[in-house]
Amino acid sequence: MVDFDLALAKQKEIFSAIKSGLLESTLIICQHYPVITLGRQACLSGRQAKPENILAKPDQLRDIKVRQIERGGDVTYHGPGQITCYPIFNLNYFKKDIHWYLRALEQAVIDCLSGLGITSQRRPGLSGVWIGTRKIASLGVSIKNWITFHGISLNIKRADLANFKLIRPCGLDVEMTCAEAHLGNFIELEGVKSLLLEEFKRVFLLKEAIR
Repeated sequence: MVDFDLALAKQKEIFSAIKSGLLESTLIICQHYPVITLGRQACLSGRQAKPENILAKPDQLRDIKVRQIERGGDVTYHGPGQITCYPIFNLNYFKKDIHWYLRALEQAVIDCLSGLGITSQRRPGLSGVWIGTRKIASLGVSIKNWITFHGISLNIKRADLANFKLIRPCGLDVEMTCAEAHLGNFIELEGVKSLLLEEFKRVFLLKEAIR
């Protein structure tokens, strides 16, 4: 469990080290205390997410932080029932292609869910990972000097889904879901983290696996 502000500061510290040539790439896998973040609406635009996509009144947010950040995408929620992955990757060592990178992130999550016995997919024109019309993983990245930060979050625990009702996820009228809801049983987070790490290794080391 990591406070969002501390995780963001760590990402920026690692970003600077990679830019300076002290590191090649780093992957952070963590969980967050409840926070709502607003990004830029598109990865390559300067437009900010719409505050009205936070549906809750200030007194309803209680201890949930709200942060405006530089990732692509609109509004999302992070909480302890998610696994959040922050790849700080130097794409000069992978592939200098933003579309390829986004699809690779999604593929790592799709393959992780497959390992849990859950079939998921992409949806044309929309980012993230979906089960039918319900979204199970949200994607929002920033790329500077071909170095990535921010990333993708995967919903695991049923208990954390209620907080998505406080927002319009990604600025869409979409239903969010989680792995526990589909399997109908308790899922231990540490096992999923280990599986997700292995899928990241496979997907990003075997670039030909990305379709």
